[in-house]
Amino acid sequence: VIVVMGPSGSGKTTVGRRLALALGWPYYEGDDFHPAGNVALMRAGTPLGDREREPWLAALAAVVARCVAEGAPAVMACSA
Repeated sequence: VIVVMGPSGSGKTTVGRRLALALGWPYYEGDDFHPAGNVALMRAGTPLGDREREPWLAALAAVVARCVAEGAPAVMACSA
Protein backbone atom coordinates (compact mmCIF):
# COMPACT_ATOMS: atom_id res chain seq x y z
CA VAL A 1 0.00 0.00 0.00
CA ILE A 2 1.35 3.37 -1.00
CA VAL A 3 0.12 6.28 1.13
CA VAL A 4 0.41 9.74 -0.43
CA MET A 5 0.46 12.26 2.41
CA GLY A 6 0.56 16.03 2.64
CA PRO A 7 -1.33 19.13 3.77
CA SER A 8 -4.53 20.34 2.20
CA GLY A 9 -4.09 21.59 -1.35
CA SER A 10 -0.71 19.94 -1.92
CA GLY A 11 -1.94 17.71 -4.77
CA LYS A 12 -2.04 14.38 -2.98
CA THR A 13 -5.39 13.39 -4.54
CA THR A 14 -4.14 14.20 -8.03
CA VAL A 15 -0.85 12.35 -7.47
CA GLY A 16 -2.57 9.42 -5.77
CA ARG A 17 -5.15 8.96 -8.51
CA ARG A 18 -2.56 9.20 -11.27
CA LEU A 19 -0.26 6.76 -9.48
CA ALA A 20 -3.09 4.27 -8.93
CA LEU A 21 -4.10 4.55 -12.58
CA ALA A 22 -0.53 4.06 -13.78
CA LEU A 23 -0.09 1.00 -11.55
CA GLY A 24 -3.56 -0.41 -12.19
CA TRP A 25 -4.24 -0.43 -8.44
CA PRO A 26 -7.35 0.64 -6.52
CA TYR A 27 -7.37 4.18 -5.13
CA TYR A 28 -8.73 5.21 -1.72
CA GLU A 29 -9.42 8.83 -0.81
CA GLY A 30 -8.72 9.27 2.89
CA ASP A 31 -11.32 12.02 3.28
CA ASP A 32 -14.04 9.52 2.35
CA PHE A 33 -13.43 7.71 5.65
CA HIS A 34 -14.27 10.64 7.95
CA PRO A 35 -17.42 10.12 10.03
CA ALA A 36 -20.28 12.54 9.33
CA GLY A 37 -19.55 14.45 12.55
CA ASN A 38 -16.01 15.21 11.40
CA VAL A 39 -17.27 16.40 8.02
CA ALA A 40 -19.70 18.76 9.76
CA LEU A 41 -16.95 20.15 11.98
CA MET A 42 -14.61 20.71 9.04
CA ARG A 43 -17.35 22.40 6.98
CA ALA A 44 -17.91 24.74 9.91
CA GLY A 45 -14.20 25.56 9.95
CA THR A 46 -13.56 23.76 13.25
CA PRO A 47 -10.21 21.97 13.39
CA LEU A 48 -10.34 18.32 14.36
CA GLY A 49 -8.77 17.25 17.64
CA ASP A 50 -7.22 13.91 18.45
CA ARG A 51 -10.55 12.54 19.69
CA GLU A 52 -12.22 13.34 16.36
CA ARG A 53 -9.33 11.95 14.33
CA GLU A 54 -9.23 8.62 16.19
CA PRO A 55 -12.12 6.87 14.35
CA TRP A 56 -10.89 8.25 11.02
CA LEU A 57 -7.37 6.94 11.58
CA ALA A 58 -8.78 3.60 12.71
CA ALA A 59 -10.79 3.37 9.48
CA LEU A 60 -7.70 4.16 7.37
CA ALA A 61 -5.65 1.61 9.30
CA ALA A 62 -8.37 -1.01 8.70
CA VAL A 63 -8.21 -0.43 4.94
CA VAL A 64 -4.43 -0.74 4.92
CA ALA A 65 -4.55 -3.86 7.13
CA ARG A 66 -7.16 -5.47 4.88
CA CYS A 67 -5.10 -4.77 1.75
CA VAL A 68 -1.98 -6.18 3.36
CA ALA A 69 -3.80 -9.27 4.66
CA GLU A 70 -5.29 -9.93 1.21
CA GLY A 71 -2.05 -9.13 -0.61
CA ALA A 72 -3.97 -6.48 -2.52
CA PRO A 73 -1.99 -3.43 -3.61
CA ALA A 74 -3.59 0.00 -3.27
CA VAL A 75 -2.88 3.72 -3.24
CA MET A 76 -4.37 5.95 -0.53
CA ALA A 77 -4.20 9.72 -0.19
CA CYS A 78 -4.70 11.36 3.19
CA SER A 79 -3.74 14.51 5.04
CA ALA A 80 -0.71 14.45 7.25
